[in-house]
Amino acid sequence: MSNPLLSRWDTPFEIAPFNSISDDDFAPALEQALAAHKEQIGAIANSAEPPGFANVIEALETPCRALEQVLGVFFTVAGADSNPKRQELQREFSPKLAAHFSAITANKALYARVKAVWDQRAELDLTDEQQRVLMLTHRGFVRGGAALEGDADTRMQEIKGRLATLGTQFTQNLLADERDWFMELSEDDLEGLPEFVVKAARTAGEEKGAGGPVVTLSRSLITPFLQFSPRRDLREKAFNAWAARGANGGATDNRAIAAEILQLREERAQLLGYENFAAYKLETEMAKTPEAVRGLLMEVWEAAKARAEKDAAVLTGMMQADGINGDLEPWDWRYYAGKRRKAEHDLDEAELKPYLQLDRMIEASFACATRLFGLEFTPLDVPLYHPDCRAWEVTRDGRHVAVFIGDYFARSSKRSGAWCSAMRQQAKFPEVQAPVVINVCNFAKGDPALLSWDDARTLFHEFGHALHQMLSDVTYESISGTSVARDFVELPSQLYEHWLEVPEVLQEFATHAETGAPMPQEMLEKVLGASNFDMGFQTVEYTASALVDLAFHDGPAPSDPMEKQDEVLAALGMPHAITMRHATPHFAHVFSGDGYSAGYYSYMWSEVMDADAFAAFKEAGGAFDAERARALEEHILSTGGSADPAELYVAFRGRLPGVEALLKGRGLAAE
Repeated sequence: MSNPLLSRWDTPFEIAPFNSISDDDFAPALEQALAAHKEQIGAIANSAEPPGFANVIEALETPCRALEQVLGVFFTVAGADSNPKRQELQREFSPKLAAHFSAITANKALYARVKAVWDQRAELDLTDEQQRVLMLTHRGFVRGGAALEGDADTRMQEIKGRLATLGTQFTQNLLADERDWFMELSEDDLEGLPEFVVKAARTAGEEKGAGGPVVTLSRSLITPFLQFSPRRDLREKAFNAWAARGANGGATDNRAIAAEILQLREERAQLLGYENFAAYKLETEMAKTPEAVRGLLMEVWEAAKARAEKDAAVLTGMMQADGINGDLEPWDWRYYAGKRRKAEHDLDEAELKPYLQLDRMIEASFACATRLFGLEFTPLDVPLYHPDCRAWEVTRDGRHVAVFIGDYFARSSKRSGAWCSAMRQQAKFPEVQAPVVINVCNFAKGDPALLSWDDARTLFHEFGHALHQMLSDVTYESISGTSVARDFVELPSQLYEHWLEVPEVLQEFATHAETGAPMPQEMLEKVLGASNFDMGFQTVEYTASALVDLAFHDGPAPSDPMEKQDEVLAALGMPHAITMRHATPHFAHVFSGDGYSAGYYSYMWSEVMDADAFAAFKEAGGAFDAERARALEEHILSTGGSADPAELYVAFRGRLPGVEALLKGRGLAAE
């Protein structure tokens, strides 16, 4: 029988035929796909024709369909529905793929042809988009080590392979720690918890076979437990387990892995002539330099720390009023912050949650896209990789635009967090190709499933990424959708979060799970009034993580990352009761791959733009201003990486933003 991963998929919109694919198909399919791609690359490198844009750059842009299909399916299920076999395959595939793609950038004959096209670019009659693709291709080869010779070249390939292995190991260790730990709760331990937390704990207990309710390390369960449990001893135990992920000793400990990753990154950068990894990584981002990143982060840090210290004093007073002496601890903050929010804003998460039904929030995210961009969403009945997944066809004016897949519920086979990926990206070359886009989240299951305010924001955030993929309108796949600078990629996602807070959106879609009644006006006002509540805490835990990430890469690689982490936090004067959002042993953004390494700051860099961009809508005529929506699609959402991101933002807004809009948006501006 033919391997379903290698054939042309005769399915609706050529969605992967998940019901026909088994784990045994992946390894043989990858071998054949890699061989086919190697042959394709060899033909480009060894062509006897004079090098030109068509037979070199466009030839490289021509996808190897077999390889794209294998990798698109495999990495989707490896991240969202892992099992021991898939984990074993991931460990096997990672170094193999690293070696394969490293061999492409190390191919001297191929690089010579790319360079020849680059050198004659002034004589070529290229479009702006073609010039951009040529520049990015040439730059990618150089930064990948194509110009290295001899021992340096060999060492670069070794480093890339080792980093791929370590990144996979880091991810799997973290997944194991999150999957294996849980804390059993007695019926007495449930006292004081709202019903939605109790239900989630019972459901988690059934999944673990514990015979009763449990707290797991799923963020959708542990966060509300820390917020609502009056049992300080249980909060401490749960928090310490959450904080210790990746640092428990034994086979799943990530500390030595992090140290080796940092050392290898530094060596890689220095082989290419850079002083350190941050200088190498940031060269191609909007920020350009470590100094620019640190300047932004420190400007925000000072304001956030001052707010957090004021808040800590208030929360400490509340704790002492409960008869608890001593310092406010990290496992106390969410509990007393929740009580404070209820006291100051009369807003209780347990009362709010029934108005934030998952299905209604999905409808809300779709409805905003309909009003802004004319998109329509129709459910699709197609086999997907897990029963929890659902799919929609996305159209505009009757024309097919994309397929959107949502995978929303937490499970032990899924890595933590939330993300957007494309199983197939938009392109027009060598043929028109519509995207297949997936949003993966980790919400607690329920009937109906209810979201926290942060969950709802996450849903809108990831759908903003999806819109960036779905509305892409470029020729070449390499610059399609979210293929942009890392500190620009979060602009569409963070900007889309703002539509969750538009009153008319909440009035229509925030309806009670039992009565169907819309959110009362009084509660709506409380929700929006409390939108910046506890922003000192949130900004400190994020900014501390970003500053530690930068310190890891902007200078000599630390032999002991934990010591370096502590040194950075001490120098910052990190508030005692707040921890990094992602401590080093579970900092997957930074250590599972190179994506956000020396780049975790990018969420805040993008927030500077998203706060300013949404202000443009408000200045123009409101959240659904048609002209601003058209400009957003024309200059940002449709353009992918086809131009410099600063140019794209200026085309949309008329200027680059300052940090003032961010501080104001977070409620941290000087009063």
